[in-house]
Amino acid sequence: MLEKLEEIYKHWLQIGEKMNAPEAMADMKKYIKLSKDYKDLRPIAEAYVAYRNILNHIQSARNVMYQEKDEDFRIFAKEELLDLNRQKEELEDKIKLLLVPKDPQDAKNAIVEIRAGTGGDEASIFAGDLYRMYVKYCENRNWKTEYIDSTEGTVGGFKEIIFKVKGENVYGQLKYESGVHRVQRVPQTETQGRIHTSAATVAVLPEAEELDVDINPEDIRKDTYCSSGPGGQSVNTTYSAVRLTHIPTGIVVTCQDQKSQIKNFERAMSVLRTRIYEFHYQKYMADIASHRKTLVSTGDRSAKIRTYNYPQGRVTDHRINLTLYNLHSIMNGDIQELIDSLQMAENAERLKETIKTE
Repeated sequence: MLEKLEEIYKHWLQIGEKMNAPEAMADMKKYIKLSKDYKDLRPIAEAYVAYRNILNHIQSARNVMYQEKDEDFRIFAKEELLDLNRQKEELEDKIKLLLVPKDPQDAKNAIVEIRAGTGGDEASIFAGDLYRMYVKYCENRNWKTEYIDSTEGTVGGFKEIIFKVKGENVYGQLKYESGVHRVQRVPQTETQGRIHTSAATVAVLPEAEELDVDINPEDIRKDTYCSSGPGGQSVNTTYSAVRLTHIPTGIVVTCQDQKSQIKNFERAMSVLRTRIYEFHYQKYMADIASHRKTLVSTGDRSAKIRTYNYPQGRVTDHRINLTLYNLHSIMNGDIQELIDSLQMAENAERLKETIKTE
């Protein structure tokens, strides 16, 4: 492990030197990539330096124990050695996790799509509840959410809503939310007080950046139309809504911000870029698709990842068999414990796979 860490550390130093070279500054694309690589490797490089220092201190403490004749010095060295070995073990566990290959998409912003599944009007209401839950969670994380497009339900909520989340390591956190979410409660539309089960699907995609996808403007057909829904005087009077069609792939994206056609175009381009990125990167998206096949499915009740049971006030994540009895807090955006538990489970599995291959 030490040799591997030393190689990474040297590579990190070389990247730092390349970043300061004039040719890197002249090529912004290259500089951004180098800067990202430097930032990604920094935690491992710093852990290596700390680990190397601990090993040196351990050797020094051992030398004192075996060479020093003063008993007090030897007792002090022995106590220090016990503490250093404890630090060494803790740091080794941390380094093992740092060395597990990360999903390169984790640092990206995310496009989140929520769709009502099984359950009719109640499913649309639940999709709206999930949307508010994620907005509040993003507010707690100081992430910015940007509404992109939606289709409202007939009695409230959404048949579909799409929004973007911007911040640090957004996709790396929100990706665990992809899947079928099931709710058990007495719907607002129920007159006899019976508990119903409904579902909504959540799909979280890593936002593609301009550096990821090169789109020819001539391949895009742009249509404008009047926005619908709440938004003041501009609704149904100005052509602010935007529909983009990518001719080579047939991908269509719509966006309406009620007021600004320019903002709608920018956000529609962001989603279009993400979907083209998804279309072209077949190998990566094959992994995502196999994941999504089990987690997102079609909104059927049998393909669930999480259940929100209102009568019992509990939330159960079926992937890791975790049940929490704080449904009210979770629906108000307090989902970090769920995400942390899923992340720990995934890291443990990835660590096992890494050890097997070594």
